[in-house]
Amino acid sequence: MRGLILLTALALQAQPDVAVVEKIAGKVGFYTSAGARTSDVKVGTYPHEIVRSLDGKSLFVTDNGILWMQYAGKGGNTISVIDVATRTKSGVIDLGEYRRPHGMAVHPVTGQIVVTIENPDGLLLVDPKEKKVLRKFDVQGKSPHMVLFGPGGKRAYVSNTNSGTVASIEMATGKVTLIPTGKYPQGGVLAPDGKTIYLTNAESNKISLINTATDRVTGEIATSVYPNRVTITPDGKTLVYSLGQGGEAVGFADVASRKETGTVGLGGQPLSLTLSKDGKFAFSGVQAAGKIHVIDVAQRKIIRTIVTPKDAGPDPALPLE
Repeated sequence: MRGLILLTALALQAQPDVAVVEKIAGKVGFYTSAGARTSDVKVGTYPHEIVRSLDGKSLFVTDNGILWMQYAGKGGNTISVIDVATRTKSGVIDLGEYRRPHGMAVHPVTGQIVVTIENPDGLLLVDPKEKKVLRKFDVQGKSPHMVLFGPGGKRAYVSNTNSGTVASIEMATGKVTLIPTGKYPQGGVLAPDGKTIYLTNAESNKISLINTATDRVTGEIATSVYPNRVTITPDGKTLVYSLGQGGEAVGFADVASRKETGTVGLGGQPLSLTLSKDGKFAFSGVQAAGKIHVIDVAQRKIIRTIVTPKDAGPDPALPLE
């Protein structure tokens, strides 16, 4: 018993601190690995996603302005910038006529940001240093949601949620290749070897495998209900993903066999799933319950629940390593 208690204590100590996007409150809250709230930063209305700069010094938060993507409305047009060291708001990137920013990714070489926009539909390339929009890309689909870069950042992959496609965009030319995947495509992740993108299709209950050399779907992994965000362990062997409406769990799939190998119930619908850099801990936000569940990936169990303030509405939690 003492050994088990010691191992649990060591696991909790190893967890990184986290920054939590509190969508309803319009804040980013900072929490210790033990779940204690240490501070918060006010950002824009209904922030949705968060990423860290290439140098690790800043956090970028999309101020979407609308609570749910299916709601109508003009929306916001800014990205809030937070200084990691001081945990204060250090600036705002004005997107001008482009509104309802949602998913983001940081270019692995230049550090520039790509961000999806829902009004009008598109993808923006943003210079975070100059705080300006450099270019708008056509995604050739409806409701661009999440985005990630392919190998070397030569292409950006955007999930067109209401079109059932992924737009593969050549960053140098803007040329688009549309990849049909499934119903309601959402989050994706690039495999460590850069050869495959794993892309969730929430209403098809599957994860599509996209070959980054050919931009074609080469296979799929059947999942439990409503996969919406997905990550991959550093060794490239295990997918970890959130299961939203009707799923209420975190799922695991074996990459080699392309089989779901288990789930961990959360007691509510998760909207997000992030992984610590070492792949040991997954963080999944259940907005309606006001909780971030911390899952030990190896043990496949919840080892900590971070409780946010009333009406905070937590969505993604970003480990600060």
